[in-house]
Amino acid sequence: MADVTRREFLKVTGASLAGSSLVLLGFSPTAALAEVREFKLARATETRNTCPYCAVACGVLMYSLGDRAKNAQSSIFHIEGDPDHPVNRGTLCPKGAALLDFIHSPSRLQHPEYRAPGSDHWQRISWDDALARIAKLMKEDRDANFVAKTPEGLTVNRWLTTAMLAASASSSEVGYLTHKVVRSLGILAFDNQARV
Repeated sequence: MADVTRREFLKVTGASLAGSSLVLLGFSPTAALAEVREFKLARATETRNTCPYCAVACGVLMYSLGDRAKNAQSSIFHIEGDPDHPVNRGTLCPKGAALLDFIHSPSRLQHPEYRAPGSDHWQRISWDDALARIAKLMKEDRDANFVAKTPEGLTVNRWLTTAMLAASASSSEVGYLTHKVVRSLGILAFDNQARV
């Protein structure tokens, strides 16, 4: 039999005494270890969406909690790649994996805002007002600056005072359609943000 030092003896007996005291107080490690934890996505609502960062358009699954009542807002608490999506098959880049921080950022702009000339603050406006203002300003500028013919009489149909920058999150198909619309208006200055 091996020699046991006094220090080792006190360690063993102290640990045994502490363990037996916890059992007497009602704590059973086997019951605690056998407890089944609820799956965190069990009560969640799953929503499929597309990552907003680039033109790859990876599929994401967003999980939210909330009872969907009229005045209750659901809160997104988990985002992961969509394994059924043909583009990314469940994988996400670091930006896509950090979408939860993007969604819950306090500085995230969620509504259109307008700052009047000379003003020092932004005011919130509706989407209808924002789109109507953009359309009105584009129409005014196009009417004032559209060039139908050169001085030599050559038909050019161009609008040189406005430019268009397409979003980098647009797919190739959306980029093609945007290009067709912009060219049909006569705009020559057109580029895609993905290239910039």
